[in-house]
Amino acid sequence: MTELAFALPDEVGLCAGRLRRMLDVLQGEIDGGRLPGAVALVARRGRVALFESLGQQDPSTGAPMARDAIFRIYSMTKPVVSVAVMMLMEQGKLLLSEPIARYLPEFANQKVAVEKGGKLELQDADRPATVHDLLRHTAGLTYEFMGSDAVHRQYAALQMGSRERSNAEFSQVLAALPLMYQPGSVWEYSRATDVLGRLVEVISGLALGDYLSQQIFMPLGMTDTGFSVPEADHSRIAEPFAHDPDGGVPMRVFEPRRVPAMQGGGGGLLSTAMDYARFLQFMRNKGELDGVRLLGPCTVDFMTADHLGAIPSASELLPPGHGFGLGFAVRTATGISPVPGSAGLYYWGGIAGTTFFVDPAQDLYALLMIQAPNQRDYYRPLFRSLVYAAVTN
Repeated sequence: MTELAFALPDEVGLCAGRLRRMLDVLQGEIDGGRLPGAVALVARRGRVALFESLGQQDPSTGAPMARDAIFRIYSMTKPVVSVAVMMLMEQGKLLLSEPIARYLPEFANQKVAVEKGGKLELQDADRPATVHDLLRHTAGLTYEFMGSDAVHRQYAALQMGSRERSNAEFSQVLAALPLMYQPGSVWEYSRATDVLGRLVEVISGLALGDYLSQQIFMPLGMTDTGFSVPEADHSRIAEPFAHDPDGGVPMRVFEPRRVPAMQGGGGGLLSTAMDYARFLQFMRNKGELDGVRLLGPCTVDFMTADHLGAIPSASELLPPGHGFGLGFAVRTATGISPVPGSAGLYYWGGIAGTTFFVDPAQDLYALLMIQAPNQRDYYRPLFRSLVYAAVTN
């Protein structure tokens, strides 16, 4: 495995002083007791210009943050699993246009829930949800925490977020629930990528974790990424505050020391800043790293294009001026959004606070690893704004 190349900031068109200001702002948040610690990484023109750790890795012990700290990356799992699906597509093992039920029969004949006069009615789906729908979150599925409608309540009652059932069991339980929307009609962030994780298992014949390890993590040199942390590395796990510094209800994060029954394709992975940077460098390189090609360049461009068009969003998770590709949110306009970035930028984040973006127009990518669930909506745009402020040419 070849280490990622490093550069001084000014060698790649970044201002060292402005990058230092970004670190100073993060350090101020740590000193103020709002953020336990962070690892930040910024790369431009294929070389890493900043890679720093700040604050505490575990606020309960005072252990300092290390650059190789292991974070729960939650929904940053989704782009990785989406790449796995596209690899299978490139091998001719699936078509995006095919119904999910061709591979997962439990999803045949799904019904759509419609509330009328306080009563729930089930209607036939206008068309079956496809693999493409799963990748772009238009399959009619939802998340239990996205609202309080009847379908959300059914998800919650059946504990669809449980890590105690296998991927196969999860798929069976989810498929028996009604859809929130007609397939293809609305973008709704959902458990679709968990279903894709099961799809990978059925097509490959391997457990999702084994497939990802053999086909993505090992080839890309992502040696610290997986669905649990081995005992020898428990001291490297980054932890959030036990109490929310803003006085809110602290989000319960999952226990990374125990091997879960469910290897959740939508949010189960743990990783380090450098491991995920290798994944982003692979994407920046259009599907290749260290001479190992996992995807063709045309497939990477296809994944990171907008796949929604005029399909509306059911939530505010997609900012103005953004669409969604296959595993990533995609910026469709340089303006409109309240955060900076070029048209064509793609990004996503995890509910515990981790975030990344890749800007092909600026040949720039960056990621921030934190465990601050309730503060994530503040730190993501803050980090993005400070990174762009450091771009000088």
